[in-house]
Amino acid sequence: MGEEDRVDAHESSPEEATKKKKRRRRRRRRRRRNTAEEILAARFVRRWAFPGAPSGDDEEGEGEGEGIASPLRRERRVVFELHAHSTCSDGFLSPSALVERAHRSGVFVVKMNRNRMTVCSEQVKVLALTDHDTMAGVAEAMEAARKFDIRIIPGVEISAVCSPREEAEAAEPVHILAYYGSWGPAKFEELEELLANIRNGRYLRAKEMLLKLSKLKMPLKFEQISNIAGIGVAPGRLHVARAMVEAGYVENLKQAFSRYLYDGGPAYATGSEPVAEAVVQLVSRTGGVAALAHPWALKNPEAAIKNLKAAGLHGIEVYRSDGKLSAFSDLADAYDLVKIGGSDYHGRRGNEEPDLGSVDLPVLAVFEFLKLGRPIWCNALKEILSTFPEEPSCTDMEKNFGFGNQLDLEVFSSMSCGKDSLDLCRSLWPTIEEKEASELEVIKMKLS
Repeated sequence: MGEEDRVDAHESSPEEATKKKKRRRRRRRRRRRNTAEEILAARFVRRWAFPGAPSGDDEEGEGEGEGIASPLRRERRVVFELHAHSTCSDGFLSPSALVERAHRSGVFVVKMNRNRMTVCSEQVKVLALTDHDTMAGVAEAMEAARKFDIRIIPGVEISAVCSPREEAEAAEPVHILAYYGSWGPAKFEELEELLANIRNGRYLRAKEMLLKLSKLKMPLKFEQISNIAGIGVAPGRLHVARAMVEAGYVENLKQAFSRYLYDGGPAYATGSEPVAEAVVQLVSRTGGVAALAHPWALKNPEAAIKNLKAAGLHGIEVYRSDGKLSAFSDLADAYDLVKIGGSDYHGRRGNEEPDLGSVDLPVLAVFEFLKLGRPIWCNALKEILSTFPEEPSCTDMEKNFGFGNQLDLEVFSSMSCGKDSLDLCRSLWPTIEEKEASELEVIKMKLS
């Protein structure tokens, strides 16, 4: 026992001394140095997030495993947010406002370690926009992200149902997160056809929910739901919940869901959601990483995970905003699934939900996610470019890159659709990890 421990034990009761020792142990664990594996993983992640920045491989030092080359050094800790929504589905913020919120969500933290000062940026630097059943907001998010040095992962949260294995079982709703590379999905038209069918079913679903609410003596008009959702946005449960709050039927959104709109609730209704296994297969076929969202909401999660893994599921949400690791971490290990997490941010007012970037993803988890995703996204890009015609045209450019990524298709209306459009395509060549693929160089030479 050290001198400090002896003094504390002498001056305090045994219970208080034990508590102090536990606090000291926790502080020591928090101050532990990162392993060599974590340091290498952090460098890998930084290179992916900041492809044009210095690698910092020659930086050796102490502290949090990042290396400190001088008394004052700003660590580039990369905060990932892998689950967020905008007004293109049921969020409260537009895609550009969501990006700005991600930029403002962090704080600068000053840490002192062995008389050295380290300034750490905790702002979100990688944001996946995962609106429900649409990728309409990706282009706006990418444009806004340029101003804040934030990298956007094009994504979508696809509504589906787990097919029942027995006649007595009812189909259970599930959500599949799909993550794509910078240039979006291959076979985008096939993916968009599925998403459009789901969105169309949302209108019928909303009307059925209103019918059930009317029977519960809580009448609402469909026009109210449509106005809340916005022009061109398929209505969802959150829009119905907001209308219920405005009408005074419930006090807040949480109450609307807990009493009426939860899965299987008295005002719940299904739409035209596809079978989850087919969704996972489509995401894989179009060059995406497929992950199961909030598995803790499922009634029979292990059976669902087993079936989805057989269909090609890549990952599962296990990290939570409260800092806890969900019980599904063991299932992820058992079925060899990448572990991810996100805040599921919608931009609600008050303290009804976690903030952007609140899920502290371990660097090794992010590393595994990117190590899995990079070759998948690169293969999707090769497929997109391989289908590009010998003589590029505005129509074919829009068809191949139509999901709305960084290409501004309006530019093509003011230029010749031959060499000019190809030069623009080459000027927007992918980021450094995609350039490393030798197969892409062959395609590039063919296009030029």
